[in-house]
Amino acid sequence: MTETFATSVHIALNAAIVAVSANTPFILCISAPAAQARSPHGASAARTANTLPFGAFDPARHRTFETGLRESVESRTALKLGYIEQLYTFGDRGRHRVEDDVRTHPVSVGYLALTRIDDQPNEVLNRAGARWRNWYDLFPWEDWRAGRPDCLDAAILPRLLRWARETDPAARHAPRQSRLRMAFGIDDFPWDEERVLDRYELLYEAGLVEESVADGRFDETGLAQPLGSAMRFDHRRIAATAMQRLRAKIKYRPVIFELMPPQFTLTELQTTVEAISGRHLHKQNFRRLVEGAALVEPTGSTAAKTGGRPAALYRFRSRILEERPAPGLRLGRPGA
Repeated sequence: MTETFATSVHIALNAAIVAVSANTPFILCISAPAAQARSPHGASAARTANTLPFGAFDPARHRTFETGLRESVESRTALKLGYIEQLYTFGDRGRHRVEDDVRTHPVSVGYLALTRIDDQPNEVLNRAGARWRNWYDLFPWEDWRAGRPDCLDAAILPRLLRWARETDPAARHAPRQSRLRMAFGIDDFPWDEERVLDRYELLYEAGLVEESVADGRFDETGLAQPLGSAMRFDHRRIAATAMQRLRAKIKYRPVIFELMPPQFTLTELQTTVEAISGRHLHKQNFRRLVEGAALVEPTGSTAAKTGGRPAALYRFRSRILEERPAPGLRLGRPGA
């Protein structure tokens, strides 16, 4: 069979835009028109209609990729992005399957962007077909705040362990079982919240997420219920890359404060860190960590709390950026 290759490359800019509200981490998703959401493989099409915000890079108008991304997002959603950083370039062949379209090969430059959800104009988002989605709807196995997620032992690990024992003649790197132990914290390996992308890619390779079916790698997942909400193309992989980067970043840079209001309580700061990291933190240990890192300072004001004492309000101590090269919240292992 002769394979037809793309004749030109199209550069797209994709943004994983993250915000936290009411102890919940959100990621902005765009609903694609139903006609565009059809895949060559049929059944999964209705579930892959969500994408990350994206726009085309125009070198005649945009001096940098970041300029193009900010302009595209703002013009479509009116969002004002705060912190932004480039993640990775996603260019695998077959990553952007559109039926009968072999003329171009899309390459996406992925970005992580942070904003505050309460400052955003929801009516503009609605007109743009955009909405905030709990990012644990995409990755339910990543939320350990209330304990070990049920889906790990009920659906994920039995299937992955069976898949890992199969013959793997195409393996070029670590065997499947070794990758599985490290990614999912099996045997003597601890659960590492930063291995988000490793876990998603194992699920994709094993055919347990619907994107594997949409890409034509498997006929079906074989699961009674989908593992999280699927996205079009490889956008859930980009979202996993963003989650992994942010979970690592909060440990050595003060980016968590990009998600906080100007004034906040230490409890609000803790629940925001927990929302991002996906795990519960010991209250007193967290407060000692924040105080020891000298990341915040009291404002002198308090916030009224129903049924309790007023809570002291704090703000980010911006001078820390001049004092230390890598200020962040160096969280210990789960349970610490």
